[in-house]
Amino acid sequence: MKFVAAAFAFFACASAAAGTPEIDYMLHCQGCHRADGGATPGSVPALDGFVARFLTVPGGREYLVRVPGSAQSALGDEDLADLLNWLVARFGPADDAGRAAPYTAVEITHWRAVPLVDVEQTRADLVAQMESPGAGAP
Repeated sequence: MKFVAAAFAFFACASAAAGTPEIDYMLHCQGCHRADGGATPGSVPALDGFVARFLTVPGGREYLVRVPGSAQSALGDEDLADLLNWLVARFGPADDAGRAAPYTAVEITHWRAVPLVDVEQTRADLVAQMESPGAGAP
C-alpha cells in the first residue's frame, strides 16, 4: 500500500510539473545542451553564460527560434516561447537577459516558418557581431 501511495505521489508531482519550461528543457534540450547548459565538445555549443548574448545583436533573437532544435521541436509556439524565455533567464548572462523583451507565440510562429539554411555560419556571424567593438542591443 505504501508503494502505491508513493507511486501516486510521484506521478501527481510529475504531471503537475509537466509542461513547465524547465521540464520542457529536460525533455527537449538537455540531451545535447546538458542539464547545466554546458557544451557537448565538438558538436553543441554551451548555453550557460552565453545564450542571452544572441539577443544583443541583429538577427540573434530570430536565430534562437530558427535553430533546428527549436524550429523543429514538437512544442507548440506558446510553449516554445515560454521555454526560450526560461532558457534566456536561466542561462544568461543576466544583464543581457534582463534587457530582452520576452518571446511571444506570435513571434515564434513567424520565425519558425523561415528555414535556417546554414546554422553554423549564421552562428559564427552572430558571434562575430557580439565580439565586435560597440556591440550592443539591436
